[in-house]
Amino acid sequence: MDDIDRFLKEDIGEEGDITSNSLFTDEVGHAHIIAKENCVVAGLEEIKMIFERTGAQIELLVNDGAFVKEKTIVAEVKGPVRSILMGERLALNFICKMSGIASETKKLVDKCRNINPYVSVAATRKTTPGFRRYEKKAVMLGGGESHRYGLYDAIIIKDNHIKCVGSVEEAIKRAKQKGIYEVVEVEVENEKDAKMAAKMKVDAIMLDNCTPKDAEVLANKIREINADILIEISGAINPDNIVEYASFANRISLGYLTHSIKSKDFSLELE
Repeated sequence: MDDIDRFLKEDIGEEGDITSNSLFTDEVGHAHIIAKENCVVAGLEEIKMIFERTGAQIELLVNDGAFVKEKTIVAEVKGPVRSILMGERLALNFICKMSGIASETKKLVDKCRNINPYVSVAATRKTTPGFRRYEKKAVMLGGGESHRYGLYDAIIIKDNHIKCVGSVEEAIKRAKQKGIYEVVEVEVENEKDAKMAAKMKVDAIMLDNCTPKDAEVLANKIREINADILIEISGAINPDNIVEYASFANRISLGYLTHSIKSKDFSLELE
């Protein structure tokens, strides 16, 4: 049982769609999925899988990641009415949420790259349990980066690690001594730790919860020591202040992309 099966099971249980089952037998329907507002559409591959599982046929009329205008028909669904209605809500939940994330990501990426064409905008692990892969995918469809997917695929030394170990220097030493992973990133909040991390040749330094002015000063001091270090900005980043970091950052990561986005509006209309 994969994600789609589990999500469908959550909605239809063991009994199935008891409303549609009481009203319909073998009636065949034709439905359109329509964007109700301008957006970057995301989640089309997922809704295709959903309707195929319920027994309907679906034709996608645009590609994931495309910008669509209000009233655009993005997909046509045909088949038994019961099959269409069984997948309707799950499909709309996917496309509405993922399109909201992709659209907001695209907006922020464009704003930042108007200032610095090389800066990237990245997601964090502040995602919905069970839905991370789709939220991260939506970020990428909007032109952003997934960044670290989980605790298992990148070393990022954060404040609580440093507190438990005792210092930035000791934490970096321990991480490098393991020699398992090539890339080491460390989160810092002050100049002393930033300089130490730069001298120890970590691959990336995350400047956390810094004002734009303070972050730029730290970024310049880090680059004076090691110009090859990737500078990531994180902590309290939002659509209003993100551009203030864009000129000097290599990467800006923000949980906002996955935990505070308003879904886009789509509807399924049966003919």
